[in-house]
Amino acid sequence: MSLQCGIVGLPNVGKSTLFNCLSNAKAQSANFPFCTIEPNVGVITVPDERLNKLAEIDKPKRLIPATVEIVDIAGLVKGASKGEGLGNKFLGNIRETDAILHVLRCFDDDNITHVDGSVDPIRDKEIIDTELQLKDLETVESRLAKLEKQAKTGGDKQAALVVGVLQRYKEALEKGLNARTVQFDKKEEQEAARELYLLTAKPVLYVCNVDEASAIKGNAYVERVRQAIASEGAGLLIVAAKIESEIAELETYEERQMFLEEIGLEESGVSRLIRAAYALLNLQTYFTSGADETRAWTFIKGSKAPQCAGIIHTDFEKGFIRAEVIKYEDYVALGSEAAVKEAGKMNVEGKEYVVQDGDIMHFRFNV
Repeated sequence: MSLQCGIVGLPNVGKSTLFNCLSNAKAQSANFPFCTIEPNVGVITVPDERLNKLAEIDKPKRLIPATVEIVDIAGLVKGASKGEGLGNKFLGNIRETDAILHVLRCFDDDNITHVDGSVDPIRDKEIIDTELQLKDLETVESRLAKLEKQAKTGGDKQAALVVGVLQRYKEALEKGLNARTVQFDKKEEQEAARELYLLTAKPVLYVCNVDEASAIKGNAYVERVRQAIASEGAGLLIVAAKIESEIAELETYEERQMFLEEIGLEESGVSRLIRAAYALLNLQTYFTSGADETRAWTFIKGSKAPQCAGIIHTDFEKGFIRAEVIKYEDYVALGSEAAVKEAGKMNVEGKEYVVQDGDIMHFRFNV
């Protein structure tokens, strides 16, 4: 399944620098607003040491990791919901993404101009929140105008359900709250809410861009952000984009690890960011492995075997018979599929099996 995360933030907070670290594409990076106009898109691999371990065992001809699309979206300014700056184009680009990586400037540097004249991540966050909320409110009010009459005069139960969802969103947005703070208990309401595709309902990971000295523990700016998002159910990650860009320039894995050790980090912020994005979207990985190919497949946590089979090909789901499942730990410990079978560690599962993170799968199907 394809996953797309959009990097957003005010101009000059480090969005394009972070994007350059995340992908092989090199977005222009300059000290003025709207340096990024068309959204740059980079496809990056998901770091997973388990895939490498399986490849060491099976020595496949091809090694295919899971991937994530990262979109570097143009910097937003106050008034975007009314067309200021790049306005609606920016908002349209966000609407197409699965999750938002909201970059906040949490470092001081007199050489890098801030669009509002001073460093204040909470103000910056609120500017973007307000613009997205205003756009969502416009969407909600437009839908309400159409559906309220339909629900009252036509006795349409589904319309009445959606009206209830829209009214709860309207109430929250008018208070300056993001749509993701509204929780629905009923399955029908949850489905109706998803189909609205509101901008502030998308999962968000706040990326605090800090200086080198704050790369490990953060700083006062980061703590303010942490307190501000406490009730949102959003994630927070500390990254020093400038350091990450230096790491990205190093050619070998060994050089990158030495650099990280020197500054006291166990792994790069890029790796942590991708894993955090996966967790944010409730995603997990299963594997297929053999002499031809070892591959990682992304699925939504809680998916059953037929659904996961359908990720490979729709025919696999339509004609699903059973799944042969090996636990990753057993595969690595015993060293081969044959040894796993001999030890009785391969399970045969049916349509109700809930696939687990790290499962090694082989699907049997008939079309």
